[in-house]
Amino acid sequence: MPTIPFIGRLALQQYAALIGSLILILLESIVRIITLALPGPVIRFFYEGSRSAFNFLSSPQGRRNRGKRKLIVNSINQASDFVELCEIYGYYAEEHIVHTTDGYLLGLHRLGWRKGEEEQRVNSGPGSLQKKVVYMHHGLMMNSEVWVCITEKERCLPFMLVEMGYDVWFGNNRGNKYSKKSAKNAPTETQFWNFSIDEFAFHDIPDSISYILMTTGQPSLSYIGFSQGTAQAFATLSIHPTLNDKVDVFIALAPAMAPAGLTSSVVDSLVKTSPDVLFLAFGRRAILGSTTMWQAILYPPIFVRTIDIGLSFLFGWHSRNITPHQKLAAYPHLYSFTSTKSVVHWFQIIRNGTFQMYDDEVQAPLSFSNGSKYYKVAKFPTRNIKTPIVLVYGGSDSLVDISVMLKELPKHTIAKEIPHYEHLDFLWASDVNSQVFPHVIDALTSFASPPNRKTSSSNTLRTTREPNPFLPAPPPSYSEDERSPNPSSMTSNSGLNSPRATTSPPPNTTPTGTTATSTPTSTSQRGATAASGSGRLRATIVRSDSLSDIKSGTAKRGDRKFSVSSKEAREMPEEEEESSSPEKEGSSRGSTPPTSAGAGGEMRFGEGGVKVGASRVVGYVRGREAPVGTVEESEEGKVAEE
Repeated sequence: MPTIPFIGRLALQQYAALIGSLILILLESIVRIITLALPGPVIRFFYEGSRSAFNFLSSPQGRRNRGKRKLIVNSINQASDFVELCEIYGYYAEEHIVHTTDGYLLGLHRLGWRKGEEEQRVNSGPGSLQKKVVYMHHGLMMNSEVWVCITEKERCLPFMLVEMGYDVWFGNNRGNKYSKKSAKNAPTETQFWNFSIDEFAFHDIPDSISYILMTTGQPSLSYIGFSQGTAQAFATLSIHPTLNDKVDVFIALAPAMAPAGLTSSVVDSLVKTSPDVLFLAFGRRAILGSTTMWQAILYPPIFVRTIDIGLSFLFGWHSRNITPHQKLAAYPHLYSFTSTKSVVHWFQIIRNGTFQMYDDEVQAPLSFSNGSKYYKVAKFPTRNIKTPIVLVYGGSDSLVDISVMLKELPKHTIAKEIPHYEHLDFLWASDVNSQVFPHVIDALTSFASPPNRKTSSSNTLRTTREPNPFLPAPPPSYSEDERSPNPSSMTSNSGLNSPRATTSPPPNTTPTGTTATSTPTSTSQRGATAASGSGRLRATIVRSDSLSDIKSGTAKRGDRKFSVSSKEAREMPEEEEESSSPEKEGSSRGSTPPTSAGAGGEMRFGEGGVKVGASRVVGYVRGREAPVGTVEESEEGKVAEE
């Protein structure tokens, strides 16, 4: 039965919800106008009144808990910008400006220095410290501050990456706090706000990446996105083929592509209506600009509670994994300006269930023609992406439909699920360092080059790996089985028969998300290449306190020889030399006998090798990943010609 044009598009209860939402928007506009007209003393009066009322209604335990972390919370809450947030923890940050090809001026931030390195040059040509670059991008209606407004340093992903030796950069979308300027239009003009995800993909992301690579002199970088920051990467990598060569790996935290919908019937009704209704409600410039007003007049705990109610109403999120003091510190930095058109773009995507470009020719409500027959909105060709993709998503995130997402992504995509996580947990959860960071580090070490340190103006590079205080346990690894096209080697909690989807929790966590003790697992890394009479062999350098699974043999270091078993390495008496000769063991096993030690006490074996140091043993395992320890390259661990 055909429906009545326009009227038949929504059910009666949806019309009621739509009318109610428009009334609320009107009331908010009236309150905003009144507030802007009020003098400062009156606003402070309302602020003090809301604080007194909240403290009166709070329990004594709640007041004590807020007082414990008041100093750090207030420092983060009141920090004016990104640089000041980083200074709280003693990190030096730079600010940069990118001029996009269509005239917008975007703010970039940079964290490239460990504590104590502030006077050194990083990625600035010969003689400077050479570091691998990581680029991080925020979500919808956010800015770069969301990455660093953390109440504990150990839970801050950028700080951890800096301490690991990465040069970390942060992007900002046009229109937000750090990018509210254009060479062509002023923010007061409607044309300034005439942008959507299309402009982010065609200009903001590629222009920012080009600027970063030009400034650092590096050939490529690693991309870490959150929420809409992942959608922008999906879009830009799909339409810029050459950009795939400049991105080593794309790590998508709480990925967003084609959300199934919203839990609120009010907003869901808005999604299904014409975009003109949204423009009518919010205007054609910045959306929800009144948020800053409410933040100014409400006592912070009341503002936090208001945000929590809004998130629960719109998305069904409960934010139980984020502590109250973290909310007090971070929520004031949560909102930043964006265009109404960019939100309308998301509503079009949700309504059509397709990750598409902005539809400028929406079919009119009273049209009798079948527009879809003659007109098709261009989709972002995400299956064309060549960059390795690692998805880390929450099992309780209502904005992620992983099955739909994987159908639209290339087969090499890897998906990791954290079952109890919601959307914002990937930024601020109390256990984000144990649940999320291992996946990020594993992806960086698996697909991107390790951070390098140039010690002089020459081309000699030395890899340095120091113990990382941020990680409570070694990161989970991507084995070759996980990357193989064999579905039987995959683990999937979502019932996907796809070789690209691995949705199990990190191996160092229990199903409930608590940290568990586990044995370190091997991590894929670059191996060293050794030459032999029969051709070139692949060898992996392994450093470990344990020798389990390393083949038995004998190592010679100068005039001293060492016996190597699967359990231990011990110095050999001369009388044991002949009986434990590796040549004899090799002939009995049918393997290639080991060669003699090279210069500097280096050991070379046909099947494997060991090097005994003061407290560690280095093993060489050929033809496969090493079964123990962590993979590491060093000057003393070079494989010489046999």
